Amino acid sequence: MKLGTKGRYAVMAMVDLAGQLTAQPDLGPVTLSGIAARQEISLSYLEQLFSKLRKAGIVKSVRGPGGGYVLARAADKVRISDIVLAVDEPIRTTRCSPDSGRGCSPDGSRCLTHELWEELGNQIYQYLKGVTLEDVCARRIKGSREPLASAVSIARAEERRSDLMP
Repeated sequence: MKLGTKGRYAVMAMVDLAGQLTAQPDLGPVTLSGIAARQEISLSYLEQLFSKLRKAGIVKSVRGPGGGYVLARAADKVRISDIVLAVDEPIRTTRCSPDSGRGCSPDGSRCLTHELWEELGNQIYQYLKGVTLEDVCARRIKGSREPLASAVSIARAEERRSDLMP
């Protein structure tokens, strides 16, 4: 899977922005220098990302003293997939370029597992499309480690039972 720093940093910065605005509604616009310091992201890199987020209509910039950025729409209306795609970060799980018309093998054909990885990319996109900025800020993310740990425990118990059966 390929989700680079643009997408990850943009989501981190947007969660920080939304969190600041939620925690202190009277704060006004949030500065990129504040986000850069809190998230340990280069200010110049954030400026590039927020330029794209502004063009996509996800944030609004406020100029002048006390300026910074605010959300262009409510946090429950901003999907994580919107943020990732706004910064030109496609979710790629295959080696080939999706619009090239060629597969990932040297001869241009699709590899044997192409459809598997392509569907994984689709599932990741659908998951990110179903999660809003508000969900992340409120820590309401679907799934958790606990069900996975339970599934692993169940699988191991089933293995032990099958080992005991004649």
